[in-house]
Amino acid sequence: MKNFFNEFKKFAFKGNMIDLAVGMIIGAAFTSLVNSIVKNLIMPIISIFTGGIDFNNMYLPLTKASYVLSAQGADLETAKKAGAVFAYGAFLTDFLQFLILAFVVFCLIKQLNKLIPIPKEPPKTKICPFCKSQIPYDAVKCAHCTSDLMEK
Repeated sequence: MKNFFNEFKKFAFKGNMIDLAVGMIIGAAFTSLVNSIVKNLIMPIISIFTGGIDFNNMYLPLTKASYVLSAQGADLETAKKAGAVFAYGAFLTDFLQFLILAFVVFCLIKQLNKLIPIPKEPPKTKICPFCKSQIPYDAVKCAHCTSDLMEK
């Protein structure tokens, strides 16, 4: 049992695990920031262009009780308490949040890839200068035309 805990301690406190934990914390904070941007800035601007529609309160009632409340103009939370609803407005808001988050992560990874060069593998083959056949990169004699490839 002691060996198990020692192995877990080595795993949990490796540099990669700490980096992952920090990344998760920053990711959670970033997600709440994007949610706030969408909910408090973008969706109100969209509602200006759509005639003041509140997307978070757009739903289709699925039960008789929620239908009655919907006809009375109840908001989504009140209708949910009365019965099942199809909350497509909340889904649209969440989908927009996802798109913004995915776009920002894409841009971030794209910039990181520019900063950190990916090492290129050496070529595995080359072309024989005499017969134009493909041969191993380290070859000193062509297997097809038997030409000597060593530079003198």
